[in-house]
Amino acid sequence: MRGLGSATTEYSRRLKPNRPTVKTGPPDYHTTLCLPWNSQTAVGGVGAAGAVLNPYSSLTYAGSLYLYPHIVRQTLSVASQLISSARASTFFFSRLDERPSRRDRARLPHCIFSPLGIFSWRAKMISNRIIVASRHVKRASVFAPNSSKRRGRGLATIAPVTPVASASRNHKVVVIGGGSAGLSISHQLLRTGPFSPDDIAIVDPAEWHHYQPGWTLVGGGLKSKQELRRPLRSLIDPKLKFYQQTVSTFAPGDNSIQLGNGDTLTYEHLVVAPGIKIDYGSIKGLPEALADPNSLVSSVYGYDTCDKVFGTFEKLQRGNAIFTQPAGAIKCAGAPQKVMWLALDYWKRAGLYNGSNNANAAASPINITFATGTPAMFGVPKYSAKLDELRKERGVEGLFQHDLVAVEGNTATFARPDGKESVTRQFDLLHVVPKMGPHAFVKDSLLADAAGFVDVDQATTRHTKYANVWSSGDASSLPTSKTAAAITSQAPILVSNLLRSLAGKEPEPKYDGYTSCPLTTEYGKVLLAEFKYGGVPKETFGDLIGFDQAVPRRAFYHLKKDFFPWVYYNSMVKGTWSGPTGWLNES
Repeated sequence: MRGLGSATTEYSRRLKPNRPTVKTGPPDYHTTLCLPWNSQTAVGGVGAAGAVLNPYSSLTYAGSLYLYPHIVRQTLSVASQLISSARASTFFFSRLDERPSRRDRARLPHCIFSPLGIFSWRAKMISNRIIVASRHVKRASVFAPNSSKRRGRGLATIAPVTPVASASRNHKVVVIGGGSAGLSISHQLLRTGPFSPDDIAIVDPAEWHHYQPGWTLVGGGLKSKQELRRPLRSLIDPKLKFYQQTVSTFAPGDNSIQLGNGDTLTYEHLVVAPGIKIDYGSIKGLPEALADPNSLVSSVYGYDTCDKVFGTFEKLQRGNAIFTQPAGAIKCAGAPQKVMWLALDYWKRAGLYNGSNNANAAASPINITFATGTPAMFGVPKYSAKLDELRKERGVEGLFQHDLVAVEGNTATFARPDGKESVTRQFDLLHVVPKMGPHAFVKDSLLADAAGFVDVDQATTRHTKYANVWSSGDASSLPTSKTAAAITSQAPILVSNLLRSLAGKEPEPKYDGYTSCPLTTEYGKVLLAEFKYGGVPKETFGDLIGFDQAVPRRAFYHLKKDFFPWVYYNSMVKGTWSGPTGWLNES
């Protein structure tokens, strides 16, 4: 294997000529580089990944990603193949938290503005790590579960956890929900706490776990829905007990829950994180319209419907396109307009949309309306102002405080606040975001507040009445936007406070409401909204290098499209990712 310098030089040389497109779809962003797999691309790829994923190279990452996104797209793909074993990943990334030397820090401007900057940053330190990491990968392939070498030696294989038959059982911690919050919290507890096998139990009836933030990418034709899901049981550590059951009732006074099959689980601590449900029936006629394959009514909020969305983009040649957002709490309040901006860009590139305010411009074949039950484009004033500016510049009609209540044929009916007369609109395409709310078994329990969410302290995530009950994610009453990014900050705080409680200590009020919404404004650009309680911006890159994150950027687009899906399944659900603060220390 060559040294890092020669490999990266050759690798960068391969990137320049005639990059072939291997898949068609949304303009420009399905381009994939076809490079032969060899030691040069392997070393170059991991070198780039090291620069990208090193927490001390955030500036390198942001600058290089912004200037050379095609390099990053390929190197992330190459790196993900090479760093495939847990041993290699742990070895490689655990050493990237060393502070750069004075000489390395002096190279910082070169790392941002040079075409080879993404490779040269920390190259000397990384090169030796890559060689050892690649050896770990080779060993991992030989001794992987069910490999011929392993079977030949008669060694036991490791199988994914399987759900157990329910009975009356006792656990130290019972976690309700196998979603983003439930998996993150369970694995963080297992990794950092004094727990033995089966001390922690997960209860969830689902067969599949979905990366739901990626469904807007499916709606934009950028990903397939199948690549964004995993069998739930395959994500659960074998040392965790998995009950593939529904929850019937909570009995917090007895420290127990009853499962849907009638069995009982008892606990010392309970974490309630089942998420929220999507209520398609809240809009009259919507279930029938979504099920009709010939209708141009769709939604990115469900696995069964998200792949219908891009097809409606392709079918519409002229007419009125309406995109809706309901009043009230929903998953990721930015998603309703993410898909709208992608549709607008798609139609604009196809010559079907001209939203210019210029009176002399040709009439647009397609007209776009954003109808929201809220009074503004977004809940945070800084980002709302920018999004409203984009709306006006691009000629999108805004209907505020218009809440969709019925779909009949090609007619949409909107309720207005304060008893105002309802409004009807004709549409040729309708993208719908249904109302959402807590599950009945949470809403009707002693754990719920007046709105039906688990009533917890907003700084500690502990229940306001029951000291051994906790909640995180969409099901909680935490007054912040319901996103996966919020969970990356909530989960470590909940875990820390639960462990403190087990040790007889009081929880520490650490959660400040951090959440984030990477909001696609077109193919290739994202506005990265990050904020805390009160709608106060809390920007990672703004604080670090002075980016105004209200300005849509290509660097943020690749965070949304490439990095976040990767880190979600490789770290977040395993309990090793905490969002803006990076990777959690391994124990």
